[in-house]
Amino acid sequence: MSNNEKENSQNGSPPSEGCPQDGVGKNAPVLTTIDAIPIYRKPSPYLPAEKNLRNRARALRKMGNLPEIVFWQQVHKGKFYNIDFDRQRVIGHYIVDFYVKGLMLVVEIDGSSHNEKQEYDDRRENYLRNLGLLVWKVSATEVMMDVERVMENLMQYIIDKYS
Repeated sequence: MSNNEKENSQNGSPPSEGCPQDGVGKNAPVLTTIDAIPIYRKPSPYLPAEKNLRNRARALRKMGNLPEIVFWQQVHKGKFYNIDFDRQRVIGHYIVDFYVKGLMLVVEIDGSSHNEKQEYDDRRENYLRNLGLLVWKVSATEVMMDVERVMENLMQYIIDKYS
């Protein structure tokens, strides 16, 4: 037994061999492929969720706003590279527009309501990032004016971050 193994067994730590040092590597399961490029799944930890926001999230899904509906039409039922998107997902004490559990990715569509809430948005984004989530933002105007380009940009972001 090496000194490192002795130290680990004494402090209750698992052996370090086989543990990735720089996060998930090429041994991670493949979530999907985009243009023959494997997209690797990220291990998703338990995410806190305030139960009292569930009804509000459900109401937001039913009501929807047009840019979110347009985006949802592009991604629901695995239409976007067979990636599973959740709509109006409760994470902590926030409701995010879209969430991809397999990538630990939040997609936010920012409309005019966000113009006056920069401090709130910054605090919210920091909270999400501290949970280990990535946040990809797009404006509602972009979704409405050129949804194809938005989807291309999202595809490239996913390739850049998860391949």
